[in-house]
Amino acid sequence: MAFKTVESPYSVDHTVGRLIDSLFRRGITVFARIDHASNAHLAGLELADEQVLIFGEPRAGTVLMQADPRVGLELPLRMVVWRRGEATQIGYEEPEGLAAAYELAGLEETLSRMGALLAQLAAEATMVRAA
Repeated sequence: MAFKTVESPYSVDHTVGRLIDSLFRRGITVFARIDHASNAHLAGLELADEQVLIFGEPRAGTVLMQADPRVGLELPLRMVVWRRGEATQIGYEEPEGLAAAYELAGLEETLSRMGALLAQLAAEATMVRAA
């Protein structure tokens, strides 16, 4: 699978908030928001801001798991947002690569739609709105 990275002009918190807003507008469930940096700090460790969003739509993922239950390890979808120096990054695995790792013949369109969704979410989260 290919890992895709997009730079955000916003902070990690703000970028994650924008991703959540985009998911909410689409009716997609956010299952978890994991704040790795906060958890590291609680353990007395240092880590730059980093959060993971776990989200999905059962109507899309279930058909993949019906074809090959092992793909459940890759679902629901995830995006990671982290601080690298002065920049914020959004990253995700492109789901089209799952076709090679699992028995998902005939489901390339579903994987393609998932990939398009991730790209759209990243674009919306990083878009600078005119004042």
